[in-house]
Amino acid sequence: MVLKHPRWKMGKKITVDSATLMNKGLELLEAMFLFNLPFEMIKVLIHPEALIHSMIEFEDGSIKAQLSVTDMRIPIQYALAYPERLVNRDGKIDFYKLGRLNFEKPDLIKFPCLKLAYQVAQDLGTAPCVLNAANEVAVNEFLMQRIKFVQIPKIIERVIRGHANKCDPCLDDIRQADIWAKNEASRVIERLN
Repeated sequence: MVLKHPRWKMGKKITVDSATLMNKGLELLEAMFLFNLPFEMIKVLIHPEALIHSMIEFEDGSIKAQLSVTDMRIPIQYALAYPERLVNRDGKIDFYKLGRLNFEKPDLIKFPCLKLAYQVAQDLGTAPCVLNAANEVAVNEFLMQRIKFVQIPKIIERVIRGHANKCDPCLDDIRQADIWAKNEASRVIERLN
């Protein structure tokens, strides 16, 4: 069930991340660093139609949104061709058929991986690296059918709790945190089984 995403075909790892909302947590961290924004200024929304890829609210309250069909090739094409826009032959949004756009606030109890991402977005330092590394191991173990889906956030949380966060890391600190988190996630999984 987890690997049958209703809108996207994106590979097994990203599909699992989408089911846990870890993908949104990682995108939160990416946006923080790409746009030099504090996490409080970035909101995650559940948008079932998956047509809005980003929205930016300006100080005057107006919002600009990037909409396209549910296919990442269009935003990627734009990123590669910027500032030019290339012809899209893969389809366009039919607003008459669409009818409406829906949005929901994510439930952090139902999606604990997103809650963990918010936590490391506050902590920063080596914590985001640890989150990502522990997630990689947990998702891989799930895909290999060695753990249950509901164990993914529990494993990640245990690894984060056991991590001594380094607040102003250099590249070597990040590499060491990645190795430590992957090893620790494997140890946590061994203890679970």
